[in-house]
Amino acid sequence: MTHQILTETTASISELKKNPMGTVAAGEGFPVAILNRNAPAFYCVPAKAYEAMLDRLEDIDLNAMADARASQSVTKVKLDDP
Repeated sequence: MTHQILTETTASISELKKNPMGTVAAGEGFPVAILNRNAPAFYCVPAKAYEAMLDRLEDIDLNAMADARASQSVTKVKLDDP
């Protein structure tokens, strides 16, 4: 059976157990596919990459919301209004 691996770096679960930080470092800032019996079990994503991914997803959501509201009429308000 073939599996799509979405990273350039892979490691086995055994390698991850032996040296977790070394496994993360091997990805050089990018995710590492952790393999179980030569099939991807999960992706080990460094914190910086994970934060960037969440920021990007939030930006996509905000852009979609802005696009959806672009055709709505504008209502001007003052902060001092009751």
